[in-house]
Amino acid sequence: MGAGKSSVGRALGQRLNWVFEDLDDRIEQREGRTVAQIFRDSGEPAFRQAEQSALRQALEELRGGVARIVALGGGAFVQPGNAVLLKSAGVPTVFLDAPVEELWRRCCQQASAAGTERPLLKNIEGFRKLHGNRRRGYSQASLKIGTADRTVDEIAAEIAETLGLRMIAIRTEQGDAE
Repeated sequence: MGAGKSSVGRALGQRLNWVFEDLDDRIEQREGRTVAQIFRDSGEPAFRQAEQSALRQALEELRGGVARIVALGGGAFVQPGNAVLLKSAGVPTVFLDAPVEELWRRCCQQASAAGTERPLLKNIEGFRKLHGNRRRGYSQASLKIGTADRTVDEIAAEIAETLGLRMIAIRTEQGDAE
């Protein structure tokens, strides 16, 4: 949480002319309620089940050849079933790393600015423990990128360069490449 997955994913998508998707948005559309509502009304296990189903669907679409960047929720990557799905899909994964205090500050600012509730954002001690528990799973990503004191565009450029990702041309109705 707070690492910049959505911001960096959007910037990378724009840089490459690829589709960007936040997996939480897909979950909310499929479930007809927000992530916070799912956590509150049905609990974390129900959310994790919906998350895995949405991830399966997104990975199937990637196998179909869609150039897409998918931002996973903070806990998605470390769920054992999801880790197996991602590894078997053979898609590159990126861990956006930052100091836990910076992640906490970003999450609090985002939640306050949006007037939204972050289900796992209760206190700094719990947040620090959650981050520590998840960090081992995050370290299994194909690529680790430090985000502290860097702009979103710098991070997106590093990801594109390191993974050798290239812009794709989109054909317009007139047949011209954009």
